[in-house]
Amino acid sequence: MKIVRIETWLKNDIPVCRVHADTGDFGTGQCSTYGGAVTVKVLHEMLAPIVFGEDPLGAEAICDRVMDRTMKFPGTFVCRALSGIDTALWDLKGRLWGRPVADLLGGRVRDPVPMYASSMRRDIAPDDEAERLRRLAREQGFRAVKVRIGTGPQARWGSDGDMWPGRTEALVQAVRAALGEEVRINVDANSSYTAHKAVRVGRMLERFGVFHFEEPCPYPDIESTRAVADALDVYVAGGEQDNSIPQFRRMAAMHAVDIVQPDILYIGGVCRALRAAGVAREFGLACTPHAANRAMVQLFTLHFAAAVPNCLYEQEWTIEPTDWSDGLLERPLEIEDGAVKVPDGPGWGIEVNEDWLQDAEGRVSELR
Repeated sequence: MKIVRIETWLKNDIPVCRVHADTGDFGTGQCSTYGGAVTVKVLHEMLAPIVFGEDPLGAEAICDRVMDRTMKFPGTFVCRALSGIDTALWDLKGRLWGRPVADLLGGRVRDPVPMYASSMRRDIAPDDEAERLRRLAREQGFRAVKVRIGTGPQARWGSDGDMWPGRTEALVQAVRAALGEEVRINVDANSSYTAHKAVRVGRMLERFGVFHFEEPCPYPDIESTRAVADALDVYVAGGEQDNSIPQFRRMAAMHAVDIVQPDILYIGGVCRALRAAGVAREFGLACTPHAANRAMVQLFTLHFAAAVPNCLYEQEWTIEPTDWSDGLLERPLEIEDGAVKVPDGPGWGIEVNEDWLQDAEGRVSELR
């Protein structure tokens, strides 16, 4: 078998990717959202010529070949494009073997996979956030939640600000009061703080029994993040923005974080996310991948978290409606009692809606 054709469809900044073999077999995946038009261009003009003619069952070797051949262009868009090829290859293999991707990754060690209700909002008042999380925990069975603190991308990173004075502490206090002690609370600072301020915030988080403190400092500054982790008992989490395996190794070796958070579509696909999780496991760290929207990353992360042994805790489940992804999949994943079951069909187990593809902007590259 060899790869002879790659198709993409771009709609609402979601780039779907389909890889075809010369046998007529194919698999469907997705590149990362955000900057989709640039990502598709990189895929067709830079990556497709590298992967044509390769064995589609050798996803790991293909990913290595792409990273080697693009060594002068390291960074996010190569990885965002590669993720579409990688996830399509895993789907192709699952279809050929008649097995879900989770089983190809070594078998399911948990199914269904427990989820935490992940808020994406900083514009919401503490009492309103607490009430909607309380309602979701009651209605959908969530045993963990995550809220946004600091300013995140709304301000210069590491600026030590808050969306309005006192919001962060009021929010954490209100959510704890609404949910009680039996529900875990995670917080995400999205690079908001210097190390000094992050430690002060972290002390407050510890008083309210917060479980993990995500990306407290500007994410490239792992030395500052390590200082925070060293000073606090609350678990420090990070890695969603990183796409370099050596960076994950540095992060783990210096114990800058307690929980690594690769995003399957930012890091370059399942093969590279597995390496990040493997590095974490080598150093005794847990893995909780970033999955912050309802496009296909949610499906990929479900299979991954079901199979990877050090995905020990609840995984991310956005509670925000993402209308731009509606209709992408033939059927949506569903929460039941705070967890999601892995689809049993081959590959990813849920098909992309062909009507969605027909309304998208298509592009094709073929082996010449």
